[in-house]
Amino acid sequence: MARLLWVVQKPVYFLGRQWNGVDIASVFTLTAVHLLALLAPFYFTWSAFWLAVALYYVTGVGITLSFHRNLAHKSFKLPKWLEYFFAYCAVHSLQGSPLEWVSSHRSHHQFTDTPSDPHTPLKGFGLVTLYDGRLYNVGDLKKQSYYKFLHYTYPYHCIACGVVLYRIGGMPYLVWALAVRTVFFLHVTFSINSICHIWGNQVWDTGDLSKNNWLFGLLAHGEGWHNNHHAFEYSARQGFEWWQIDITWYLIRFLEIVGLATDVKLPTDLQKNRKALSNKANSMEQEGRFEAKVK
Repeated sequence: MARLLWVVQKPVYFLGRQWNGVDIASVFTLTAVHLLALLAPFYFTWSAFWLAVALYYVTGVGITLSFHRNLAHKSFKLPKWLEYFFAYCAVHSLQGSPLEWVSSHRSHHQFTDTPSDPHTPLKGFGLVTLYDGRLYNVGDLKKQSYYKFLHYTYPYHCIACGVVLYRIGGMPYLVWALAVRTVFFLHVTFSINSICHIWGNQVWDTGDLSKNNWLFGLLAHGEGWHNNHHAFEYSARQGFEWWQIDITWYLIRFLEIVGLATDVKLPTDLQKNRKALSNKANSMEQEGRFEAKVK
């Protein structure tokens, strides 16, 4: 009997990788912002701290609401002016342009926890942030001039943000409201794609390693309910239980109530029942009892 043999070339993640200008700029930027964050104890002020907290929410929800649930998964629709506003907030999280972020995330769902997944923990914790930058799955966004503009001018918006913060509050604002805020949320986001595929609990039959993690549910504005998300990636809501805090969903729900968010997608009870691991276990147990009776 003939057998098929699949040969997959081992990806090159770091050493031996053919580096380009984008790779070098990304590593330089990440290194610089981490070094700047180390100055935090020397430039602490309460005003800088609270501004960092406020921007953590504004730019973080930009990622979770805009880049993730709106652009990557089309979980709901917004008027263009509001869609573009949230996308611009997300740009200042220093996680890449809308095209880069959405392309990477769509690939993550298409190839979850396989060698083609751009940020699976199976590659190692130090490699979950690297991505080859192919923008082959964001044709819908490439058609919009606004997102192409943000893609090609992305670094300048981040630099401008730093300049404005420095002019307003000097080094304390630059260190806390830019560097500390950015570094903290970067690692929270990276943890969703690493820690939330290792530690936590699974309640849905997703066929991957995704887990629900309450800590990152809080820190990532609801993104830590990661097993929920992988079970129903189209859902605008990720915290399904009343105790699963999902800040992003609360904002989407508010926008829906006032008529700004439309076509909000949520899983039905039937869809949840089909995906629930508890129901699958009960079904397998019943099948086992039936087979035993037949024998």
